[in-house]
Amino acid sequence: MAESTHARFFPYDSPYENQREAIAGVYDALENDRDVLFEGACGTGKTLAALVPALAFARETDKTVAITTNVHQQTRQFIEEARAIRGEEPIRAAVFRGKASMCHIDVGYEECEVLRDATKDVIDLEEDKRELEERQGDLLERAQAGDDSATEARGAVMDELQTVEADLEDLQERSVCEHYYGNLTTDTDDFYQWLYGGVRTPEEIYDYAEREGLCGYELLKDGMEGVDLVVCNYHHLLDPVIREAFFRWLGRDPKDVIPVFDEAHNVERTAREHATRTLTETTLDSALAELEEADDSRASQARNAIGAFREALLATYDEELGLGARERVGEDWKDLSISNPEGRDDLTLAFLSAYEGQGIDLDTDAALSLGTALDRQYDRAYRDGETDVRRDCQTLQAAAFIETWLADGASGTHFPVLSVRRGPEGVYGRAELYACIPRAVTQDLFEEVHSTVLMSATLRPFDVTADVLGLEDPATMAFDLSFSEERRRTYAIETPALFASAREDPATQETIADTLRDVIEFTPGNSLLFFPSYSEAERYHRLLEGTTDSTLHLDEPGVRAEGMRLEFTDSEDATLFTSLWGTLTEGVSFDGDDARTVAVVGVPYPYLDDRLRAVENAYGEAFGDGGSGGSSGSNGGDDDAGWRYAVEIPTIRKTRQALGRVLRSPEDFGARLLLDERYTERATREMGKYAVRDTFPPEERTEIVDVAPDKLKFALLNFYGDMDAYDGPPPIP
Repeated sequence: MAESTHARFFPYDSPYENQREAIAGVYDALENDRDVLFEGACGTGKTLAALVPALAFARETDKTVAITTNVHQQTRQFIEEARAIRGEEPIRAAVFRGKASMCHIDVGYEECEVLRDATKDVIDLEEDKRELEERQGDLLERAQAGDDSATEARGAVMDELQTVEADLEDLQERSVCEHYYGNLTTDTDDFYQWLYGGVRTPEEIYDYAEREGLCGYELLKDGMEGVDLVVCNYHHLLDPVIREAFFRWLGRDPKDVIPVFDEAHNVERTAREHATRTLTETTLDSALAELEEADDSRASQARNAIGAFREALLATYDEELGLGARERVGEDWKDLSISNPEGRDDLTLAFLSAYEGQGIDLDTDAALSLGTALDRQYDRAYRDGETDVRRDCQTLQAAAFIETWLADGASGTHFPVLSVRRGPEGVYGRAELYACIPRAVTQDLFEEVHSTVLMSATLRPFDVTADVLGLEDPATMAFDLSFSEERRRTYAIETPALFASAREDPATQETIADTLRDVIEFTPGNSLLFFPSYSEAERYHRLLEGTTDSTLHLDEPGVRAEGMRLEFTDSEDATLFTSLWGTLTEGVSFDGDDARTVAVVGVPYPYLDDRLRAVENAYGEAFGDGGSGGSSGSNGGDDDAGWRYAVEIPTIRKTRQALGRVLRSPEDFGARLLLDERYTERATREMGKYAVRDTFPPEERTEIVDVAPDKLKFALLNFYGDMDAYDGPPPIP
């Protein structure tokens, strides 16, 4: 592609060299109908490197670009980039957000659907009334002029008018949406002229609509057809039902949409959430109560299946909790182990044992049929004004889940889970089908759209990403930090391997604490420390408290991330202790003086609970030795694929995300530390499968310098001294 083709969409003087190469690569991939995996370190300019060629290609081929993220901060950046692009080249851009955050009257989706339909019915009846009034007026004039046929016809029109007026009065007494009514009765040209006169945020659209008595969400839906660019969140593309409606609002066939996923290393987790199904004990109770009210022959069959599942749920968690454990259940969901190495899980076995009837499949089908009928009945009752809210059919929800549980619970793609929590009435349970293979959600999307661009600072290994998400033969590109290597150092410190079994060892704790004390003392400014868990962060916060002049901040679960970040960055010599698996690892920048040194302590593997082991087993089956699910075919029958795909690679991606919190611009400088001998070159030679250095991309490995714990202070002193970073005399080793 000639640079002039896309230059008009580039809003600044000229792209970086890496950016120029990426723009050309993305455009070529789109031309060849290929998906793109694009890894770029901070400073690569990934957003524009993806948007510019995508918009250029979309303009030439009449398509729409949908850029999406699950990080609010990135949405704001997209809006700024879209505004900059629009300053150079006219584009129609829309920023779309879910109904819940844009609703002026705070109702749920089902109520909104009914209110919208009822409002349309009111508008239609008002139009009918106006037409009938005009006809009867004309007929009255003719009748007064002596036209006898007009007198008879007017009588019929008046009868029809009375019926319409009665229907309208009845409908107006029910719930309608005044904001949506405003959409249908007001000239909205001014709104759309304003909307596409710039790149408007959802907050701006909401305020405009609220001020004018309109529904901004519905106006936006109605006005998105054929836009050049839409900014949205993951759910609009990853939820199949929402996606179908979303493409319809865009007025586009899927093949005419080019999705661009930012922070794409999060797509796996989000897709898994969309494919996971849950059913709580309270829903089962509500379903059984609903069935007691139902005067239908299918109710008895439905009770057989739903009642047996409820009985099994309670019996299984009662047995799993055991004596005294119930009192220790808190307000957060707690998983109980129900896996059974010899066959189906304990909950399913209890369900089969508790069931009494002519056949589980027959009774579940009857429950689904009855639930569907009841759901239609509730919908009609709300539409007819018989109820104030749109009632959800609990029987339908329970039956649909039970059917899926029986079908998928032993498939390997889903993992049966039983959880408990404490509510207002005591302990209650939840059954869950946890999705192990996210490509069940993503692969359909990638196959139906034109091409997809997935970008992140941590997508490699590309073959693993392609396998997990279901991408066939994607184009791949990777760009390292473009900032000067002289302004950064990456050290692997040969502290003892922080295996879970070694964390209580006093000698190990002493070595790590002493090393961290040196990190804090020889860093000219703030230090950011990531640990395998919040409990480990708390441990070393306690060990270092009172032993350093630095102000020590401890991040804890449930603490608002932004407040903690500001408290830390407002300090001039502070240290923040946090978990690698917390909220500060990604989507949060520590620019300039906010943090100088970042350290990851240990190889912070997540806790291997039953869910993660199920994912590991599923990945091993799909992509390991003998597996046939790999799209890239590059794992070559890896008998360790389950561990690599599910645990090791995600952990190193998280580690790389944490290291990326500093060095956010060419003017930045800083040190990135890996405290654990498993990161060192020696471990690669001597520790076999425990070594992790080779999991980092090649160019990042070449920057890692191995340092003994007692030598780290000298390395930091030399580096920060060369940067002239110390305010006054440097510390003395």
